[in-house]
Formats: sequence, structure tokens, C-alpha cells
Amino acid sequence: MRTTGGTGPVATTKPAPQATDETPGNEPTKPASGDGPAWSPGDGPESSSADGPEDGRHLNPPLLLTLLLLTAVMLQDPIRAALSAPVMQSWMTVFVAVMVQALPFLVLGVLLSAAIAVFVPPSFFARALPKRPALAVPVAGAAGAVLPGCECASVPVAGALVRRGVTPAAALAFLLSAPAINPIVLTATAVAFPGDPEMVLARFVASLLVACAMGWLWHRLGRTDWLRPPARTTDENQGKGAAFWGSVRHDVMHAGGFLVVGAMAAATLKAVVPAEWLQAAAGNPVLSVLALAALAVLLSICSEADAFVAASLTQFSLTARLTFLVVGPMIDLKLFAMQAGTFGRAFALRFAPATFALAVVVSALTGTVLL
Repeated sequence: MRTTGGTGPVATTKPAPQATDETPGNEPTKPASGDGPAWSPGDGPESSSADGPEDGRHLNPPLLLTLLLLTAVMLQDPIRAALSAPVMQSWMTVFVAVMVQALPFLVLGVLLSAAIAVFVPPSFFARALPKRPALAVPVAGAAGAVLPGCECASVPVAGALVRRGVTPAAALAFLLSAPAINPIVLTATAVAFPGDPEMVLARFVASLLVACAMGWLWHRLGRTDWLRPPARTTDENQGKGAAFWGSVRHDVMHAGGFLVVGAMAAATLKAVVPAEWLQAAAGNPVLSVLALAALAVLLSICSEADAFVAASLTQFSLTARLTFLVVGPMIDLKLFAMQAGTFGRAFALRFAPATFALAVVVSALTGTVLL
């Protein structure tokens, strides 16, 4: 009865497992202080190898590239047969032509953009602009014609101008005009449209009108609580050389990647999409303008290279292709993300749709008059 009914013997035997776990002969041991994880039968090497990144079984870029190369070698006969098809031959011809024509302008534009962003102090623009916002907007918009730079560089430069005290309306006009009417972009447009020199004038006029109109519109209707003051970038604390090459690497990686995507899309439109579909879209003046405006937003091509993509879309009218050239440098997917990150989401949600609508209307009217 004393052995089975009393609580005393039970109480004295409960600590026994802890005491025996700490003896040298028992293994594995359990930490008494709770500093380490408790051992369980599933905690052996078999289960720990699947817990996290320590297992070494995750893919890395070199391994992925090796696997792709091995796959290409193993499937070289089917790949060769697919590439020899007429459709792929046409696709490769358009893709290579766009890349070869656009790359020199892209590299030159990236180098000049990085040099201006690093070696020209933002205070220079603050001193050069008029104090009155209504006059500062067209001056800032026209300044984009002499300062080469792509849209990737115009957003941080505009943020630096606002941070240094430049009126936001003028900074936004510069943000829109610099990647659209600078010398590199206009020269690339002239090379891409050798038989249509009026395309250069039309792009300059339409882009400058949109930039100034958006600057004045922000001056009249914009609110300070929509515009978040841009934070200071860490690049300003770097040396000039490090900041220059850092900007070059960033722009080449981003702009080059978008150029490849744009060239692939242009080649696909030329070689894969049925000609009847493109003719149906291109035959409607309104639909063709809207289609290429939407395509410019989706492709997000660097402004130094977009003229060659537009020139390859020969099914569409010059006015529709002008819309592609005006909309792209002012609002696309990457620009929307950069504007939201620099000035705030409330700003981007209002500024981007207004810019898109105004760019489509102004480019259509300009193309009707000049083209």
C-alpha cells in the first residue's frame, strides 16, 4: 500500500532522469542551463542537413551556369535544328541588329551620365536656375538638352536638386527632360531614323513640352505632403573615382539588361507575332498610339537605345513610334519604382499616371503636326 498509494516515493523519483543525464556515462547529455537546443532522436546528422543553408545544397550562379552549359551541350542537335528554322533566323537577325546599333550609344551615355552625376555638384544647378518657379521650370527643362544622362541617373539627380533647395517643379521638369532630349539620345534617334530627320525635332519638341507642362502642373496643383524629401544617398560620402565607377557599373547592369529585354521583344514582334495582328493594331491610329505607349512602359528600355527598338517596329506609323520614344524615358516600370523610392509612393501614384496621359496626348498631337 505504501509503495503504490503514497505520493512521497513518486516525488522523490521525478528528478532522477536529470541527475542521471549529467553523469559521464550517459550520452548524449542534455544542457542543464538551457543554453543549447535539447537533443531528440530526430536531431542527428540526417535531420540537421535539411535545416538551413549550411547543407551546401542550394544553387549558386556558377553552378547554375554550369548546368545550363551542360544541358546545351547535351541538347545541341535539337537546339541547332531549332535555330536553323526561318523564324529563329529572322528573330536573331533583328535582335543582333538592335543590339549592335544601340550598344555604343548606351555605353557612351552611361559614361557621360556617371561623370555628370559625380563631378558636377548639385549646388551648381541651384545657383543656375531662376528663383521664380514659373521661370525655373523651362530653364530646367531646357538644361536637359545639354546634360547627357539616362532615366536611371535623372531620378537621383532630381532628388539631389530638391535636397539642395531647388523648387520641386523645376527638379521634376529636369527629371523628365534630361533622359529624353539630351545630345546622346537625339543623336541615336537621328542614326536610327536616317530617312526621317523630322523624328529628331518631333521627339525634342514633344518631350520638352511634356516636361515643362508637368513642372508647371506640379507648381499649380502639387502639395508638399505628397512629396517626401529624398534621403541623402551614401554615394555622396564616397570618393569621386569610386562613385564614378559604381555609377557606371549600376547603369550598365540595369540599362544593359533592359536593352536586351527590349531587343528580344522587338525581335519577337517582328518574327513571331502574326503580321495580320500587327497590321490590325498599326492600321488604327488611336490603337497604334496606345499600344506602343503601353509597350514603352512595359519594356523599360534605356533612352539611349530605345530609338533603335522603335525604328524596328516598321509596321507602326511614325506618330505611334514617336509616342513610344516620348513615353518611355518619362514613365516605365523601373522609373515608377525609382520615383516611389526617392520621392515616396504618394508622389509616384499621382505623378506617373499624369505624366503618361500627358505624354500620349502631346506626342500624338506633335506627330500629327510635324510628321
